[in-house]
Amino acid sequence: MTTKKIIVMKFGGTSVADPEKIQRAAERAISERRKGFGVVVVVSAPGDMTDELIALAERITPRPDDRELDQLIATGEQVGIALFAMACRARGAAAISLTGPQAGIDAIGDASRAQIRRIRARVILKHLAAGRIVAVAGFQGLAPNGDTITLGRGGSDLTAVALAAFLKTGRCEIFSDVKGVYTADPRIVHDARKLSRISFEEMLELAGSGAQVMQARSMEVAERFGIEIHVRSAFRPTAGTLIVAKEKLMLEKAFVSSLALDKSEVRLTIVGVPDQPGVAARVLTALAAADIPVDLIIQSAPSHRGVNDMSFMTPKAFAAKAKKTLEGVAKQLRAERVDLNEQVAKISAIGTGFRHNPKIAATMFAALAAHKINIHMISASDLRVSCVVDLGQGESALKALHKAYGLAKGKR
Repeated sequence: MTTKKIIVMKFGGTSVADPEKIQRAAERAISERRKGFGVVVVVSAPGDMTDELIALAERITPRPDDRELDQLIATGEQVGIALFAMACRARGAAAISLTGPQAGIDAIGDASRAQIRRIRARVILKHLAAGRIVAVAGFQGLAPNGDTITLGRGGSDLTAVALAAFLKTGRCEIFSDVKGVYTADPRIVHDARKLSRISFEEMLELAGSGAQVMQARSMEVAERFGIEIHVRSAFRPTAGTLIVAKEKLMLEKAFVSSLALDKSEVRLTIVGVPDQPGVAARVLTALAAADIPVDLIIQSAPSHRGVNDMSFMTPKAFAAKAKKTLEGVAKQLRAERVDLNEQVAKISAIGTGFRHNPKIAATMFAALAAHKINIHMISASDLRVSCVVDLGQGESALKALHKAYGLAKGKR
């Protein structure tokens, strides 16, 4: 069987949340196998199993060891692949489940955020040649020391796209509980419109802005290897959304394609930092050494006292660690204090051509002002304009901008 006839399908946790959904997913895979495809299925942990395992660990200790936590949460995907293979076999289709290490996925890096180094697909190809559906555990790989190590939140997306890249399939099918990629979260904005296509670049920005459709790292791999991604509903026969190279969209004008609301970050501010060369470097070097991700860095203009404030966003999971790190740096710099604000949300407009069209940002600011929504921080690029607002106003901001940019159903 040649790699041209291989299809990679990925089923998210909601798509395999119970026996009935697992059986439905298995039927989809079997249908593709009957068409003559070699089928590789990446399966996530069923339902909320990963969160439940993390909660279980935290009942044992509030700070679980990173290695042992990886050993624990990797079992969620193993449950998923075993049940999926059972469902296929119960329907008369040959199938086998493989963990990440068994599938030849080698990973390097720290526990809970490892990177895929390579894929030794000999075992996968052997089973495909024998006519079996291969169910691979997403989210995990084999560390150099022999441990099972996980790839971070959304890591099953990364597993699926990496397999599609290595097997040269050209496309990866992503099945979830949504019909595709929308102009905004349809659970908040009820007239949000499903997009038929979106570019890799826009989807990467959308994922990085807090949208839960695809993992940002998986989009980087997809763009690098030219893997088209088809995001579809696991439960409804819809066309879904194709994520493709920008040139295939053939659009040159500036426009907003979608919006994202991220409630998962906090804002940290070092107040009263001396306005001196090298200060920003010292702050960010300390954060990098502590492996703390940073987003939306803003530094105020110096006051008459020769000091300024430096603010940035980071995921809530890093809030305590980031504050402790910054307090150490602040003491060295003789800054006044470090403030932590957990009641913030980031709203982002994603599209193309923003840099040469100030109307995009102006529309955002005017719409938020009209709804009396105060802006705390602003960041812009050619593909994205982001604002930080009060957490309680996040959903109102999303709805206001969706209307202001004319993204509702029937508008385009």
